[in-house]
Amino acid sequence: MNTRILLLLATLLCSPLARADVYKCVDEAGHVTYTNSKISGKGCSTLARDQAVSSVPGGPRPAVVGSPQNGASSGGAGFPRVDTGTQRARDSDRRRILEGELSAEQKSLDAARKELDEQQLSRYANGAAGGDRLQSGKDKVQLHERNVEALRREIGNLR
Repeated sequence: MNTRILLLLATLLCSPLARADVYKCVDEAGHVTYTNSKISGKGCSTLARDQAVSSVPGGPRPAVVGSPQNGASSGGAGFPRVDTGTQRARDSDRRRILEGELSAEQKSLDAARKELDEQQLSRYANGAAGGDRLQSGKDKVQLHERNVEALRREIGNLR
């Protein structure tokens, strides 16, 4: 038994250690990324092999000037501004689409409830068989109820 342990330890000590190069890459915006695969382009350098690299993420990134977090009404840098009339038309289209989806989902919910009621009546008339179909019907009703609620919430979020 002792020789087995010694043989196992010797094997583990002789096996090659896994090593990989670690690269520090800095993009044009100054964001630093550490990776084990060199990204094509400038700004990547190999770290010393004996240098420890932390995998703990840093703090939050600074907010972009003009971002909604700073109280500005436009998106971040690089996003085009949309005039009020265009945005209202888009919101109107979105509301119309969501209301159409809500109507279709409500019809599906009504049909699923009707089907579940029929399954329950059939089950009671024929005995305890059909429990899987009954659960499937209940699941279908719950899915449509969640969809209806989500669509109502989304419509409520529109201006």
